[in-house]
Amino acid sequence: MAALFDEISFRGMTLKNRIVVSPMCQYQALEDGVSTDWHLVHYGSLAMSGASLVFVEATAVEARGRISTKDLGLYSDDHVSGLLRIVDFGHSQGTMMGIQLNHAGRKADVDGPIVAPSSVRFSEKYAIPEAMTEEDIEEAVQAFASAAKRSVAAGFDVIEIHAAHGYLLNQFLSPLSNRRSDAYGGSVENRLRFPLQVVSAIRAVIPSTMPLFLRVSAVEYVDNGYSMAEMVQFCRGFRDAGVDLVDVSTGGNVPVMPSAVYPGYQIAPAAQIRREADICVGGVGMLDNVELSEYLVQSGQVDLVSVARGFLRNKTWGHDAAIALHRPIHPPKPYTRAYPQH
Repeated sequence: MAALFDEISFRGMTLKNRIVVSPMCQYQALEDGVSTDWHLVHYGSLAMSGASLVFVEATAVEARGRISTKDLGLYSDDHVSGLLRIVDFGHSQGTMMGIQLNHAGRKADVDGPIVAPSSVRFSEKYAIPEAMTEEDIEEAVQAFASAAKRSVAAGFDVIEIHAAHGYLLNQFLSPLSNRRSDAYGGSVENRLRFPLQVVSAIRAVIPSTMPLFLRVSAVEYVDNGYSMAEMVQFCRGFRDAGVDLVDVSTGGNVPVMPSAVYPGYQIAPAAQIRREADICVGGVGMLDNVELSEYLVQSGQVDLVSVARGFLRNKTWGHDAAIALHRPIHPPKPYTRAYPQH
């Protein structure tokens, strides 16, 4: 029986516990996608939090794929040095560092045309996207692969592909946003084709010892979207293509909220994916209650617990969780005076 503070390994990476800082957009980059001192201080403080793995926010693989003009980018070699500085500091604190690679598709808010599987906009507040040609799709696959190469150059320990929250890969998976009649639309296999091409392209350019995670939105919260049976099928495909863990969230592809939001509200689909797709999963969604997080790991529902807003409120949440569960803590040396009993 695993516990929250037990180690876990993926390929060549061993995490010292099951606590992950979830990717959280900061919208503090320069307009060309370059990181700033904000990112160094923000992620540096999270690297001292007691979590085993800290994810840098959704980072665009194309300029036209940014959620906003303040997004971080990895579509240029100019982006690498700033991220390398962040990663080096994280490693100096004994923390693994990950990056989430993303293309916003029809949810991009940038100057110029935006693209999507079909010419269907997210809502009236968003521009109407251009339906991607097969050439556009090939370029996007290569953009993900190039960003993955730069992620390796920046020293990241793990890459997460963002295929959730209504961004481009999620848009291809869902019949709500994918109205195509070619090889990339219609059937489950066709809707999965482009995301699988991205997974395979990234897996081909990163070390075999480097873990690859992928985030999904398991539930659409509206009728006529994909079913849980289809989501399990998607995740089996991701597993077979080389994904090591599915990070399970929900919603975001249409402007509809879940009817109820509470700690653990996204765990049931995560546990189902873990059980039926036979792949490790991460749970997310108001999981900053220590006892709940411990229970979710011990009961075998999730392999990792991702905390987001809890770490924004409390940058020492990981250490506090260890104390609450009577486990050893290892704060930065200058901070040890704050924990004399340990």
